[in-house]
Amino acid sequence: MKNNLLNKAIEAVFNKKVNSFGYLPRWIIFSIDIGILIFANLLTYIMLTNLDSTFYNLLNVFERYGLIICVNIVFFIFFRTYAGIIRHSSFIDAVKLLFSTFTSLVALVIINYISYFVSGEKIFLVPGLILSFVLSFTFLFFFRIIVKFVFESLINKVDSKKLTPTVVYGSDANAIAVANAIKSESPPRFKVVAFMDNSKANKSKSILGLPILYNSKKISVIMRSYRANALIIAEKSLSKEDKISIIDDCLEHNIKVYTIPIITNWENEKEISKQIKSFQIEDLLERKPIVLDNKLVSSQLSGKTVLITGAAGSIGSEIVWQVLEFSPKKLIIIDQAETPLHHISLEIEKSQKKVKVITIISDIRNKASLEKVFEQYKPDVVFHAAAYKHVPLMENNPCQAIYTNVLGTKNVADLAVYYGAKKFVMVSTDKAVNPSNVMGASKRIAEKYVQALHYKNATEKAHDTKFITTRFGNVLGSNGSVVPLFKKQIESGGPITITHPEIIRYFMTIPEACQLVLEAGGMGNGGEIYIFDMGKPVKIIDLARKMIQLAGYEPDKEIEIKVIGLRPGEKLYEELLNDTSKTLPTHHEKIMIAQEEEADFDKIIVNTDQLITIATCQNEVDIVQYMKKIVPEFKSLNSTYEMLD
Repeated sequence: MKNNLLNKAIEAVFNKKVNSFGYLPRWIIFSIDIGILIFANLLTYIMLTNLDSTFYNLLNVFERYGLIICVNIVFFIFFRTYAGIIRHSSFIDAVKLLFSTFTSLVALVIINYISYFVSGEKIFLVPGLILSFVLSFTFLFFFRIIVKFVFESLINKVDSKKLTPTVVYGSDANAIAVANAIKSESPPRFKVVAFMDNSKANKSKSILGLPILYNSKKISVIMRSYRANALIIAEKSLSKEDKISIIDDCLEHNIKVYTIPIITNWENEKEISKQIKSFQIEDLLERKPIVLDNKLVSSQLSGKTVLITGAAGSIGSEIVWQVLEFSPKKLIIIDQAETPLHHISLEIEKSQKKVKVITIISDIRNKASLEKVFEQYKPDVVFHAAAYKHVPLMENNPCQAIYTNVLGTKNVADLAVYYGAKKFVMVSTDKAVNPSNVMGASKRIAEKYVQALHYKNATEKAHDTKFITTRFGNVLGSNGSVVPLFKKQIESGGPITITHPEIIRYFMTIPEACQLVLEAGGMGNGGEIYIFDMGKPVKIIDLARKMIQLAGYEPDKEIEIKVIGLRPGEKLYEELLNDTSKTLPTHHEKIMIAQEEEADFDKIIVNTDQLITIATCQNEVDIVQYMKKIVPEFKSLNSTYEMLD
């Protein structure tokens, strides 16, 4: 027992000493290199003397070798061969040494022949110069290799039991850079035991003394045979489907999976190792990301005055950042949330974008306040992202849903028309389709209103504002969404709460959602509702399990998944189209137009005004009843308003 404690104490002290051993100053490395150079040239002189070589007499032996050393020192300084950290020496350091010593050789040969043409006698024997070059480079290179090997051996000796046996997926330069970075990482986390490849031709080969495994069967089986507990995916050619298949197999067998971006900086291994991170659930969406048509979007935004409502929210703030990339003339950002709006304004200042950004605290429900903004800045393009979005809250507060989602939208839309905005792009939701809750129904009424306004203007030819709606599903990482909630629940040790084991949802990332908004704004001619091909819907219970596994825990054992029942107004599944709707394709394969049934637009405008009037009376039943009149497909689920159906 005492011996074990003593051994652990010695190991801890030794480990601390090794890891805390400071880097040598550059002047010491420079001095050591000069010492190696002197030794290499002394050895060259002894070898040439033993070969009975005849030296030229233009300079004596000290002057000759002094000149060789001085020329080498000049190129040491030029190529900064002393600047690298020896224990982290890499391929680039070897190349620098080679260039330095070879350039010195070339310079000395040129000096030799200049001397011959000037004085008729050479200074050096050319074979002697070549021998000096070979010995100098070899000794300098091996000095670095030995130091690197000693440090790696000491560190690995101390920590090898604590390291995670790891397989690197890939066998190209990217994978090799990752493996080298792992070796030099401090404190170390991984021990690379093998590489893995899809190519049969590489299965008998090795890299860095480690085998290349052929991915011929389930990865989990191969990794178990090497007792590996982690996989780092460094292969850039893997398809999304293959990547998801690999991750699912690993997670099922409690193997941790990590990812890393493509390496561009080959010299800084410390930075490479910092980029190794666990897969995020966002990386596993079973859908190729949307690609923005930059020319189309740029033509709509560049040099224009753009106004964004709800600019401090998850979607609104991302729209802000994406719009900034297209160099608008002015950007007006509006929100009623003071602190988040202040934060985004500070971030924009730090980014030093050459765009005039005006930050305004205003409530879209207050038309008079909003009108001052439109009157002063007269925006060309309006992105309307301000809304209440939480289903249970709006189910309990229908009048607030009407004030913000309907009246607020009406105010912004009416002012966009009055002050001559060219485009109005509204952010909507899949919950507006066959709505089962107050929030979804309020967004559907807002959709109907902006469509009605567009067609009314088009018919009367009084205004040319184009109204466009974008409709998409749940956004990963947005405020109040399920992914941040699950992360918090996992961090606190569980349980993860889901409302129903069969509930499914469509998901997209915040940048993708905002790209859709910009793309729609660019391609829309007015009156359209754009929907997005969101790939396969995700079962929420599967999402919960995967997030638990990605965090390194076992579902239902270490972290419990608890079913708490559907919330008021919640559906088991969301839709992107009404039962009576059809879709039309666009030039973008991932974006479609929802073709809704034609409606009496004058009647919608009148009904919307009436609904807002009813909302001021604060009678919740009357409000919801009238909402169902405007949106006949609105059928309440798990709600007190089911009696109205």
